[in-house]
Order: sequence, then structure tokens, then C-alpha cells
Amino acid sequence: MTETLAIVVGVALLAAAVVLVKHRFWPLGPDDEPREDVAEYISMMVGVLYALILGLALVSVWDSHSTAEDHTAAEASAAHQIHLLADGLAPSQAGALRDRIEAYARHVTEAEWPVMARGEQPDDTGWHLLHDVRAAAQLPVDATPAQQVAGLETLGRLGTLDDARRGRESDAGESLSPVIWLGLIVGGLLTVAFMFMFGVKRSFTHVVMVMGLSALITFTVLLIYQLDSPFKGLFAVGPDAFTRYF
Repeated sequence: MTETLAIVVGVALLAAAVVLVKHRFWPLGPDDEPREDVAEYISMMVGVLYALILGLALVSVWDSHSTAEDHTAAEASAAHQIHLLADGLAPSQAGALRDRIEAYARHVTEAEWPVMARGEQPDDTGWHLLHDVRAAAQLPVDATPAQQVAGLETLGRLGTLDDARRGRESDAGESLSPVIWLGLIVGGLLTVAFMFMFGVKRSFTHVVMVMGLSALITFTVLLIYQLDSPFKGLFAVGPDAFTRYF
């Protein structure tokens, strides 16, 4: 958070310095027009188009972040339900199922989450552990009707867990298109640059306008950057859903 604030303030101060240099070395002449209709119209259009790009990028990363939270919660909930459903199985089978689902949960929180926090994809070890869980949930031929019901419920939760895990892995690999990032950066530079095209005679007013716009654009772009990777950064989705149950 401190780094983000420092970047925002630094960009705002840099923009203010550019404004002061402009007013110091290239002041408005007595015959200069303070405003031009064509330049004002183009500046307005650039600002509107850039606002659309910002909105599109922000909605996209926010939706991806929310989806990652949903997949994590669904995966942890399914694992917890499998752990509870083990009570309805034979004692020997129940113990093996609990041990394997706990091993899976430990692997997710201790091995996979640090990997995703670095922006990398987890390996196939988690899928192998899920295969072991599925093998432990297979019912013996002499299972009672109650155990059969518990076994079917367990297999259903395993299907939910598989889907949620696939979604989480997909979320870990998603990011904004480079084209959108190019639009965010170039559009931001253009929007701020157009602030220097108007003849604002009062340097203090000009400084405040440029500093405010620069700080707001920088903050929004940094917010999009932090939300772009759901499992790393200031707003990272953590393994709390798993540690709450296991």
C-alpha cells in the first residue's frame, strides 16, 4: 500500500513540475487564445474514450477476482463436506478418506498457494492427491445402504471439488490482454498531455488540475494492476477458506 501511494504522489509531483516548467519557460503570450474549440473537442473525446477503457479493464479484473474467490470457496467447502461425509462410511474407510482429503488441503495451502502468489501455475500433484481421495471413496461390495448413500454423496462432492479446482487453476493463469494494457498506458499519457494544450493563465490552477488528473489515473491503473492477478498483490485471494475448515 505504501508503494502504491508513493507512486501516485510521485507521478502527481512530476506532472506538477512539468506544469511549472511550462509556465516558467513557455508562458502564454498576450495574443494567445486561452482555449481552442477544436482542441477542446478532441481532448474531451480522448477523455471519454479513455474512461471507457478504464471501465472495461476495471470491470474485467474485478469479475476475475470475484470468480477466483468463488472457486476457492467452493473448492474448500466441497473438501470440508467430503471430510464430514466420511463419518457415514465404514470406520477403516472413513479414516483413510479423512487422511487423504486433509493431505490434499495441506498441499493446496502450503504448496500451491505460494506458487500462485508468484503468478505461476500449480503442478499436477494436487490432481494426483485427488485421485487418491477418489480411490479412498470407492465403496466395498458389502457396504450397507447408509454407507452407499454417504458414498454417492461423497462422489458428488468430489465432482464439485474437481470443477472448482479447474476454475481456480484457470483463474491463476488469467490476466488482462496486452492490448488493453497498451490502451491504458497510452490513453493515460494522452489524457494528461492534452491538459498542456489549453492556455490556463493561472499556474496554480493548472498545477492543481494536472496533479489531480495524474494522481487519479495513476491510482486507477495501479488498482487494475493489483486486481489483475487474483492470487497475488494487495487484494490477493488467500487460502483462508481452506484454513478455516482444516
